Amino acid sequence: MLRVIKEREVSNEGFCIDGRIELIQQLIPLGLEAVRDVLEQEVTRLVGERYRHSSSEHTRWGNNRGSVHLGGQKLAIEVPRVRNKANGKEVALESYSRLQDKTQFNEEVFRHVINGISSRKYQKVAEQIPETFGIKKSSVSREFKIATTNKLKELFERDLSKEDIIAIFIDGKSLRGVQVMIALGVTMEGKKIPLGFIETATENAKVCSDFITGIIDRGLNVEQEILFVVDGSKGISKAIRKSIGNKAVIQRCQWHKRENIVSYLPKSLEAEFRRKLQVAYEQDTYSKAKKRLAIIRKELVLINQDAANSLDEGLEETLTLHRLGVFTKMGRSFKTTNCIENLNRTVEQYVGRVCNWKNSDQRRRWVASALLEIEKTFALVEGYKQLPLLRLAMKTTNLNNESNTQFDNKLAA
Repeated sequence: MLRVIKEREVSNEGFCIDGRIELIQQLIPLGLEAVRDVLEQEVTRLVGERYRHSSSEHTRWGNNRGSVHLGGQKLAIEVPRVRNKANGKEVALESYSRLQDKTQFNEEVFRHVINGISSRKYQKVAEQIPETFGIKKSSVSREFKIATTNKLKELFERDLSKEDIIAIFIDGKSLRGVQVMIALGVTMEGKKIPLGFIETATENAKVCSDFITGIIDRGLNVEQEILFVVDGSKGISKAIRKSIGNKAVIQRCQWHKRENIVSYLPKSLEAEFRRKLQVAYEQDTYSKAKKRLAIIRKELVLINQDAANSLDEGLEETLTLHRLGVFTKMGRSFKTTNCIENLNRTVEQYVGRVCNWKNSDQRRRWVASALLEIEKTFALVEGYKQLPLLRLAMKTTNLNNESNTQFDNKLAA
């Protein structure tokens, strides 16, 4: 690989530091030789070939001990010096300055630690290269704290006014007894964007309202309708309506509703009613789904009235996509909170290795860093080409129409 780099000789006029540095950063420990090659080429460009007459205004001026950052590690190296003949001052090498960029080191340390190399193991990795300076655990921890602090700032200062967000998933997860509520947005292009999170003991309306207001303050466009997919918490739904008003369209997670209902039933009946409810929710129209659910409700009343009450509670919001007429096209992506549940599971893979949280700041830095790292792996939401249809349906459909109310009264009777 080193030969490949050396074969990419360029003329003085075509010397490209960015391209060369990007290549050699992947070649530790062979990268050290490539670094020397890059530095020498820049010196030659400034001074001319060794032992040859040159009309350059610069001259070679020995070497100094120095260091560079490659692949997240600090490496010792001899740095050639160049002096200006006219004023006798040293000429800084641009390539050496770039290779000393510590922000690059912070980012590399962050990437290694957040993806599974602990700070203790990191020192052993670094020591495999003889030229590496000793990297102490405290140094790696310090670099990681700097990097994760930047990630936290990046997440909570993200300008959302540039994003056309059509849907938001909201769900909570527990981190060793502390509840963290996360919001995941979906743009009209189908891109998934972590919008933020909040630490909370409960999902009460006040906390949820503050959370949503904070997202709005960062530029969330609430002039267009937004579909909120939630697990069924009354606090979240109340906060959404208070913060967003009539532009908020709520889809309750069908999976959570189904599991809530069957939790009231004897174990022997759980599988049967889980299947019946699944079939009902998979109907392609609102009327078909509601008809099947009405039949299930009559059965539940005879077995457990509380199970029937659970079905009644928030039923219309579990059928929002049906009522909008887009269930067959958008149901797979938006009928449940699976999208953010998957995100939460992946967050756990990143932060789960932390045995003891020292404080809230540490927890927030880790969660923010995990969210931004996971964001890089997101695929577009399934059915993203149909999102304009969803927006049109939300804009033109009256979800509080009279026929739905009449249907509910008949069902209750």
